[in-house]
Amino acid sequence: MNQTKPILEIFSKSKKPEAKNKIKRKIFVDYREKSSLVASELIHLGMDVEFRELKVADYVINNIAIERKTISDFISSMINKRIIGQMNDLQQYENKLLLIEGIEEQELYSDDSERGVSANAIRGFLLSIALKHKIPVIFTKNYEDTAKFIYLLAVKKETESSLNVSKKSLNKKERLQFILEGFPGIGPKTAKKLLSHFGTMKDIFSASQEELKKIIGIKADIFRLIEEKY
Repeated sequence: MNQTKPILEIFSKSKKPEAKNKIKRKIFVDYREKSSLVASELIHLGMDVEFRELKVADYVINNIAIERKTISDFISSMINKRIIGQMNDLQQYENKLLLIEGIEEQELYSDDSERGVSANAIRGFLLSIALKHKIPVIFTKNYEDTAKFIYLLAVKKETESSLNVSKKSLNKKERLQFILEGFPGIGPKTAKKLLSHFGTMKDIFSASQEELKKIIGIKADIFRLIEEKY
């Protein structure tokens, strides 16, 4: 945002990407970030950067929206209240982040009257973003640190997705047990007791309170829910 350099220098092929990994991770970057050092660094890290007009956020990767602010940009957007609308817009995404860049280069908390905003006002606003808007705030040292955070986020999200896909599906017994464990107070041991005794879900739900109490005691009362009207 504040830090820029000539377009030709940013996208010059004379510099080799730092990343040795051949996997190109896709990231959508708002076209207004085209001349930023962050976009340049992401390319050098080996990311597949696609510039487009983003209605929300500055960067979107794996359905995570990232709003990037330099410290001066953050302060000015606080004063003109532009950031409130931006934080509201980020709610369109389930996963979102606010990156505040430049803590190594500029003081964030300052009672300098020329700024027009006190240190406590900044702290309060950050708390509001985290607690009211439910948006995590990450502070980065500089543009390189910002790019590394974004790159690591892409790798981490990709790894988590891979782990979720590779999870073993439940077998028949595990599925039946899983259904029973959905009832309050019914844990794995109780579910196994019921299935071992009755054999089928139909027989469990058809059993009388007396029969159920012989197997699981007072916990049988929870199955009265089956007879209750919506």
